[in-house]
Amino acid sequence: MIRSDRVFGLVVILAALAYIVSAYQLQTSFLSDPMGSKAFPIGLGIVAILCGAVMVLKPDEEAEWPGPAAFVKIIISVAVMVAYAYSLKPFGFLIPTTLAAGVLSYLITPKLTFNILAGVGLSVGLYLLFRYALGLETLQAIPKGWGG
Repeated sequence: MIRSDRVFGLVVILAALAYIVSAYQLQTSFLSDPMGSKAFPIGLGIVAILCGAVMVLKPDEEAEWPGPAAFVKIIISVAVMVAYAYSLKPFGFLIPTTLAAGVLSYLITPKLTFNILAGVGLSVGLYLLFRYALGLETLQAIPKGWGG
């Protein structure tokens, strides 16, 4: 039995129905167009219901889900990207970008020398691109206290 698409299709239909019900609750002003402010969200909900119905009635073959190792890599990647976003301001661009690119490269292909070179190359290349080609003058290469 092909369950993944059918379950997701039912979730889409239920979410679309809730969306349509909430669209009916919109207040219209006296200056609105003849269709009103409800027409677009209701139409969008109807399209979503049709898409969900297609998924329920004509599902694809059962997907082959990746193993637990792939999910661990995804969780690590998300954590690295969140840490990268928070570390850009205090540590500048080069250090966090080198570390993030190196770790993400390692998750794809675990070759340490290549991963280090990829991290350094990406961080320097992206810095030069952003700073000089795109004119991002406020981009700090290193933390403010380190540059003198």
